[in-house]
Amino acid sequence: MSPMKAIVTGHTRGLGAAIARDLMWRGIPVLGVARGHSGELEAAFPELLTQAAVDLANPLALQDWLATENLRDFLDGCSLALLVNNAGTVQPVGAPGDQDPAQVAMAVGLNVSAPLVLSAAVSTLQQSQSCRILHVSSGAGRNAYAGWSVYCATKAALDHHARSVALDAAAGVRICSLAPGIIDTDMQAEIRATPEERFPLRARFVDLKQAGQLSAPADCASHVVNYLLSPSFGTQPVDDLRD
Repeated sequence: MSPMKAIVTGHTRGLGAAIARDLMWRGIPVLGVARGHSGELEAAFPELLTQAAVDLANPLALQDWLATENLRDFLDGCSLALLVNNAGTVQPVGAPGDQDPAQVAMAVGLNVSAPLVLSAAVSTLQQSQSCRILHVSSGAGRNAYAGWSVYCATKAALDHHARSVALDAAAGVRICSLAPGIIDTDMQAEIRATPEERFPLRARFVDLKQAGQLSAPADCASHVVNYLLSPSFGTQPVDDLRD
């Protein structure tokens, strides 16, 4: 059994896939939790990757999965559990009158409910050991943007959750809500495809892409994992990878 294991949500694409790959490249077993599976990662790391198909936007589906022994079995024999709450969505974009209420509920489920539920589940299972919780946050949690009321609010919720958990000072638990910067992922493509009337800052993100100023997922993932494994992890409950 490995003394260190990681749970990564949204591991099938983008930053999540890059983080999972980086962790396994370092020899750390990963439990990937997402709606689907990654054949690419499975082929590259057959001995290190475990996958669970869970709709994290659906709180009942997550509760049903946690009622199984999957997470407990994965963490068996683990002295340090790493939880990377990466899965998230930028939708819905627009003013409240332009938002689909069902999409709002889904965003809150995926961006807030799932990370908080998984944080509680992992912390409970690791009570006699240690765990590190990393929320993938955003500058949008610390600055308000027109059109992003749901995204900003959900990322701010992760930041405040981390601040509060840090104050709990529970033995063996370290946490940080980390903004990783602007990364060249499918989410960025979604942002650039959003009509300007719904997201007034669209042009800024188009310019960043055209100027080559977006971070490559693999480069960002390496910095995120280095941060997660650092002895100083958790010193700052809310941080920015660019600082």
